[in-house]
Amino acid sequence: MRYAIISDIHGNLEGLQAVLRECSLAQVQAVLCSGDIVGYGANPKECLEIIRQFKIISVAGNHDWAVSGRLDFSHFTDDGRRAVEWTRGHIAMEDIAYLNALELSIKNKDCILVHASLYEPQQFRYMTNLSKASISFPLMDVPVCFIGHTHVPGVFVEADGKIYNMDNSTIEIQLKYKYIVNVGSVGQPRDGNPMASFCIYDTQLQTIELRRVPYNIHEAQRKIIEAGLPRTLASRLAVGR
Repeated sequence: MRYAIISDIHGNLEGLQAVLRECSLAQVQAVLCSGDIVGYGANPKECLEIIRQFKIISVAGNHDWAVSGRLDFSHFTDDGRRAVEWTRGHIAMEDIAYLNALELSIKNKDCILVHASLYEPQQFRYMTNLSKASISFPLMDVPVCFIGHTHVPGVFVEADGKIYNMDNSTIEIQLKYKYIVNVGSVGQPRDGNPMASFCIYDTQLQTIELRRVPYNIHEAQRKIIEAGLPRTLASRLAVGR
């Protein structure tokens, strides 16, 4: 099976379209999403339509549940709160119902999918270091878990009782090890690289490849500004922060 795993689209239609074009060229057989389809960007409805049209399996991100009313978002940043409120007014009730029904995690024989962490996933904690990764590894009963949330791609590995980071863009999976792969963000990267981020997981070759793809950032920015969303949500797209 050849999967593409995407995350943190955040209503960025241009980013999503560019990634899905790349997925088509890469001949993936299924696309999975680690959450946050909406929030920040100006095309939440269109992104939701694409997710459903292409039957992309997604878990819930904190912005997805905030928009649906299932999560208190009072602790979000000012920009985040404004984006949630704006998004609620620009999607249909069927979109709200879809977001509300998203599950926190999904597992098949090949991998686990969650937005932030397998440990108390409803808390949407950021997995930013080895200590925070260490509490999720014992909850894995398949070798690979895909996450998003931080908008920064990277890989945590548990091998022979030790946990470490792996910086390789292509990982050859050792079945006796465990891997937590942050696929980064389609719609709002925060690692200093403005190109959309995602990964391809080939279960036959037992490889995971982190990929970047350019997209029309200027168009995404224009739409954010014209929608009346915070201008900072537009400006940060150009710098990937």
